[in-house]
Amino acid sequence: MRNYADLDVFQRSKKLYPLMYARVRTWKDIDQRELGSQIIRAANSIHANIAEGFGKSPAEFKRYLAMSLGSCDELLSHLSDAQAVGLLSLKETKTLVDEYNIVGKQLNKLRQAWK
Repeated sequence: MRNYADLDVFQRSKKLYPLMYARVRTWKDIDQRELGSQIIRAANSIHANIAEGFGKSPAEFKRYLAMSLGSCDELLSHLSDAQAVGLLSLKETKTLVDEYNIVGKQLNKLRQAWK
């Protein structure tokens, strides 16, 4: 592996980000500003932390992976909130939660395996 872009978890989370962004942009302005901005920031933070931490020491990279995982967990909470207030359907929420659960598992595995 040459850089962070070679990591499957980076590629998956980076691919999911524009989907989240586009979906939030269909909401009313107030919802975009409130919950939507938190969703967009959390989704962006997942792959951004992977990229930022990759060139650092192994211990530092693991710390950035932990922050990335925290953003993933935060996003899962926000998705549940969005569904609860009617901004996402149950089907949309399940699809997104399933995808981000995969990201979370990948982050955990990478964090454990990184030397």
